[in-house]
Amino acid sequence: MTFFCALAAFLIGNAAAFGPLAFIHKPLSETSCNMDTSRSESIPTNVCPSTLAGDPSLIMTTNIDLGERKIEIMKACSKVVSSNLGKPESYVAVSITDNASVIFGGSDAPTALGCVYSLGSINKDNNGAVTKDITEILEPFGIDCGRIYINFFDVPRENVGWNKKTFAG
Repeated sequence: MTFFCALAAFLIGNAAAFGPLAFIHKPLSETSCNMDTSRSESIPTNVCPSTLAGDPSLIMTTNIDLGERKIEIMKACSKVVSSNLGKPESYVAVSITDNASVIFGGSDAPTALGCVYSLGSINKDNNGAVTKDITEILEPFGIDCGRIYINFFDVPRENVGWNKKTFAG
């Protein structure tokens, strides 16, 4: 796991202690998520499922400006994740943060860090195909292929919330 993904996981897990990030852990009554909390046995009661990784999801951060092409790039990434993991695109979630403060190898030259979360379909061949295709999408923006990290996580069904419950039920 890269430092970025580890830090993100830490911050999300400890958001209440970090002031501005505390919105992630507001009680559901204080969020825009209208989730039934009466069935809380397998559903986190302090996090709206829309803040969690979906099936599958790509979360990417880059220090370059994607400009007016950002949505186009996100849609291309969505197709890459869908086709390479064998999942319907209607299940895919993509979030890209551009213009971020990111260094790689001590340099602020163009770079990108990403995490792919999925219920299954995480394996050597699929991961390699996603990495190749995402890299080819980003290279025209000046990001060298050696300055892109993508980490892959096979998430247990009970750890992904959606539609008022987890995928485990």
